[in-house]
Amino acid sequence: MRAVTLRLLGRERELERLLARVEDLAQGRGAALLVEGEPGIGKTTLVRAVCENAAARGFRVCRGAGDELGRPLPLLPLLEALATARAEDAAVDPVTATEDRLLARVDDLCAIGPVVLLVDDLQWADPATIAVWRRLAGLVPQLPLLLIGVVRPLPRRDELAALREPRFTVGRLSDVAVAELVAHLVGGVPDRELLRLAAGAGGNPLYLVELVEALLRGGAVRVDATGIARSTGAGVPASLSAAIADRVGFLGEGVRRVLAAAALLGVDFPVADLAAVLGARVVDLLPALQDATVTGVLVDGPAGLSFRHPLVRTALYDSVPVAVRGAWHLEAARALVDSGAGVRRVARQLLAGGDDAPPWVVAWVVRHGATLVAHAPEAAVDLLTRVVEAPQAEHCRAALLSHLAEARFRLGDHHGAEAVALAGLAHGASVDLHWTLAQCRSLTGRSAQTLAEVRRALEAPDLTEADRTRLLVLAARAHWDLGELDDAERLADAVLATGTGDRWATSWALHVRTIVGMARGRMADALPLFERALAVAMGDPATADLRLLLQINQAVTLGELDRGEEAIAAAAEVRQAADRAGNLVRLAQAQSALGQLLLDAGRWDEALVEVDLLADDLKHPLVSRCDHGVAALIHLHRGAPVEARRHLDLAGRDGTGHVVGSLALARSLELEQDGRPAEALRVLAAGYPAAEDLLPETARLAVRLGEREIAEAVRSRAWELVDELDVPHRRAAAAYCQALCDDDPAALLAVAEQACRPLLRAQALGAAAVGFAARGERASARAALGRAVEAHTALGAEWDVNLLLSRLREHGIRRGPHVKHRRTAHGWDSLTPTELRVTELVVAGLSNRQIGERLFMSGRTVATHVSHVLAKLGVRSRTDIAREAVRHRVG
Repeated sequence: MRAVTLRLLGRERELERLLARVEDLAQGRGAALLVEGEPGIGKTTLVRAVCENAAARGFRVCRGAGDELGRPLPLLPLLEALATARAEDAAVDPVTATEDRLLARVDDLCAIGPVVLLVDDLQWADPATIAVWRRLAGLVPQLPLLLIGVVRPLPRRDELAALREPRFTVGRLSDVAVAELVAHLVGGVPDRELLRLAAGAGGNPLYLVELVEALLRGGAVRVDATGIARSTGAGVPASLSAAIADRVGFLGEGVRRVLAAAALLGVDFPVADLAAVLGARVVDLLPALQDATVTGVLVDGPAGLSFRHPLVRTALYDSVPVAVRGAWHLEAARALVDSGAGVRRVARQLLAGGDDAPPWVVAWVVRHGATLVAHAPEAAVDLLTRVVEAPQAEHCRAALLSHLAEARFRLGDHHGAEAVALAGLAHGASVDLHWTLAQCRSLTGRSAQTLAEVRRALEAPDLTEADRTRLLVLAARAHWDLGELDDAERLADAVLATGTGDRWATSWALHVRTIVGMARGRMADALPLFERALAVAMGDPATADLRLLLQINQAVTLGELDRGEEAIAAAAEVRQAADRAGNLVRLAQAQSALGQLLLDAGRWDEALVEVDLLADDLKHPLVSRCDHGVAALIHLHRGAPVEARRHLDLAGRDGTGHVVGSLALARSLELEQDGRPAEALRVLAAGYPAAEDLLPETARLAVRLGEREIAEAVRSRAWELVDELDVPHRRAAAAYCQALCDDDPAALLAVAEQACRPLLRAQALGAAAVGFAARGERASARAALGRAVEAHTALGAEWDVNLLLSRLREHGIRRGPHVKHRRTAHGWDSLTPTELRVTELVVAGLSNRQIGERLFMSGRTVATHVSHVLAKLGVRSRTDIAREAVRHRVG
């Protein structure tokens, strides 16, 4: 404790500012901040004092630290801090599943009481740790969480520079603070010469302490009878490294050897690993470890022992020649393998061990390659790249290249993955390599090349029947990508006809059959195929991703068949499954599908939540554009153009020519609201042949602007779609277009009766009211107007209500005084029923995860609802929500 107290001299102001955050935490208000400064400046000492203060208040304190050796291994600092195990059983993406497990752990801890989560040396953290940090920082407004990151200015990393949390810079000590610290260390008032020497530390507390204590150990400081501490000028360390070396130099040779071995393992290390590396028993190491602890080189750590400061470990590590270090790391890795250490701890040593790859390393990487690719793809790329060219790897090079291609693909390096896969195929045919190659080419629109490669592979004389079946599946998928539906279906049927027991091949073949059926409008025929494919794929880890994809397409198909409630339930179920599996690609697709289904069902508040759950950088661009289109469209109908414009800007412009229905509708509606209906019609007219959702609005604008040719073409297309698949929403849309072209308000009333989608029903009623008014049928117009306003109000479509009232006033018809339509945007009355249910459970003290379990939502969905509640109520924390709830007698 004395060392901590000494290092805090001169830091009173900084400590006070940080302790104010702890006081806020006591009031339920969370915060996130970065404490930055040069090595040894006292960052860790400051935050340690903050953590001790928080612990004394009864708050939970969780601490972890980045590690230069462990940087390629995802999430180590947070796993350590939160005492959480990896999601080893995740079927698709264990890293993402572990991220969600860590977030759930924080959420649960915060439900118990205030939490301080500290990550030291954040500059060494892996990208996944920084991604979780960003997500946690986004949650601090709704959790009693103080999130602290300690970071050096170097090495500079773009991920850290992009963090927007407040930065708390710890500067150098003032001259007064330096003099005070020196006086405490030497037990007297320092003379001018001693202060001159102390100034050489540049106000860095760690260097200052090491420098002064080195002088004391060398007898270079004397305190006279008057209490003045005088320097003899001898034995002054030239640098911080020299000062640390001076401290270690007082230890015996055996202790220094133990410390050098410990430095190989990192700043923190299990004592059992140190014993394995040295080939010694733990009991035999105790004397050396005790000496190192007494002299302040080592301290107790969360998982064993730790070096007092990372710079101490660095000084010891750098004292070992580079060539010796590499060989010693390899020996350490072998010792850890022999002791049964886990993949992560062995990999840390191999990553630091240089390019040498003896046979045992090759064998270990082949054996654990799949685990490394799944849990630490960056580390896998590093190790596999070193090992694959080793002469000892000749017999297993195809397997190593297969792992390497998959690892590069997981990291988003699709061109690199393709190059590796092609190299792997030169060493022997592998369906896994063909699969990776096909994925890379599908993403870049080159499935024709995949087809050519697969055809050549199918001609191989030694091809097994199992490999042949899987290659046929790849060919079927390539034909689908190319729009060659007949060939895709033919090959899928050929796979199914073999009666293969390969569940992977059978389920993928069934998937191709379903998507071909959907593309041809045979939705009802696709449903039993979905059920069959899901049954075949059940329980096989290799088809986990496919199961999610099938469930998403099944939900979409149910929606197209107007089985809306079933579709929404199915989409919500697959969203939950994708979230649990850590599959962000399918999670984004499921949420986007659910958002569109909720939009169609008129459940717009819920739709806004779904499309806002994931950040854009976690979504495919097309999915992101769909989501922003849904949000913009709702905001425009609700008379919120500023918020709509934000979503339209985020959606950007698409250069692929792909029509996104919701986005086209939003862009058109914005133009119409801006007084540019002709431009609005052009947007829709260009897109309606490829997006049936555009047909009703295209017909409405075309009739309004007198563009009869466009209106008739739209009407004709709408009835063609009914011929292809006669379902209620298509029949209602076609009847709506027909009634608009015929200027038949009675027919529009009939459309409103048959419409299964609320927005089309409201629009048909509004159009009928305008039509009756134009004919002078005032009673019918007023009746239709009342029903239209009621229907639009249920959606919150304020702009539509105002437009309709304006058009009816042109005919001398006004709204009755009993009609109320304005939605409250802020305050308690603005909360939706779902937000009120979430609020009740927040008041009850449940965590986001626990609320999700009660309401059958994901933790992400609950967090979004809580964020919306905070914004609507204008408050800062869950505690504030509880106060508001008490005022309104909720919970």
